Amino acid sequence: MTYYITKVAVTAVLVVLISEISKRSSFIGAVLASVPLTSVLAMLWLYIDTGDIGKVSELAGSVFWLVLPSLALFVALPVLLTHGVNFYLSLAMSIGITAICYWLMVVALRHYGVEL
Repeated sequence: MTYYITKVAVTAVLVVLISEISKRSSFIGAVLASVPLTSVLAMLWLYIDTGDIGKVSELAGSVFWLVLPSLALFVALPVLLTHGVNFYLSLAMSIGITAICYWLMVVALRHYGVEL
């Protein structure tokens, strides 16, 4: 149980740290947020939990393919906000657009024989 609490605490501290740094400098916050900390932590925790480099490799490959559709959020959100759409509605719409892009990517990859 201590291990799981440690995993949650380390992950949460990183997210809060990036949020706090972003209040002072959006550039530094963006640099830190753009580093795939979540993916790196997930791969680290997966390897520590299983010792299986095959599972880590599969996760890394899947993350690679899904980074592309995730970029839709970072395009849609600022466009919606600059057009005066309410923040929460913009965020919800951006997440919806991103979900559609994920689905389209999975369908396209399956068409070409790539299974995630």
